Amino acid sequence: MPVGANQAVRESTASEVIGKVPGTFVRCVTKNQNFLHGAILSSIMNYRNLVLILARGRFLLILGLLITAHPVGAVEKISLHALFKEKAIILVDGTRRVLKTGDTSPEGVKLISTDTQEEKAEIEVDGKPQELRLGVVISSFVSTGKSSVTLYPERGGHFFADGLINGVAVRFMVDTGATTVAINSATADRIGLDYRRQGRPGFASTAGGVVRTYYMKLDNVQVGDIKLYSVDAAVTEGSSLREVLLGMSFLGQLDMKRDGEKMELTQRY
Repeated sequence: MPVGANQAVRESTASEVIGKVPGTFVRCVTKNQNFLHGAILSSIMNYRNLVLILARGRFLLILGLLITAHPVGAVEKISLHALFKEKAIILVDGTRRVLKTGDTSPEGVKLISTDTQEEKAEIEVDGKPQELRLGVVISSFVSTGKSSVTLYPERGGHFFADGLINGVAVRFMVDTGATTVAINSATADRIGLDYRRQGRPGFASTAGGVVRTYYMKLDNVQVGDIKLYSVDAAVTEGSSLREVLLGMSFLGQLDMKRDGEKMELTQRY
């Protein structure tokens, strides 16, 4: 039976894959009053387009998450840039983060509290509490197996660090000329050291003259994530020492590196 040119074109077009159906084909079917067929084809095309849009949206969402995600435990350095009431500006691996108390940065650093008088902030990283001080960089979060702390000079070019003695917070001044960790008696009383009974009495020469001193072992001394046990210390009577001197009984067990203006302390294993 003879086939018209228009019919051949329509049948040839109808044999194409649905995903490549041109709009002219749908209009052609509708023009020939086959409304049901045209509606079905239109629905298929709309469904196909919807699936493509959803798939593209999912891909972009996953791509965005991959770009913005920060591996847990990959934080290298954290420092306190500025401090306010219930808010702090923290540099996390060089990225500026403005956090309110209770907020957590994309890197997993959570701000717990701020203290503008003491110029410090308490944070939490991987469930571990840490204390930040202005001008002090903590770099003990790298999974290298070695804990380290980076310090920058403060007044008079001295290096200071906040830490713990037997779990009690103290302010250290790094002193490579001090043989032991040196503490005045007022600070020793605050820590709860029974130096008069447990210490070995002696004398030491200070800037204020010769003072009575008690030599003893501290249970533990901690700076950042570096924690050492059974550390030699000397408790001097009076208040001649303003800060606790972080001497060689602690520093001598670490690797110390000066790089320009900064000092890096790394624990040995």
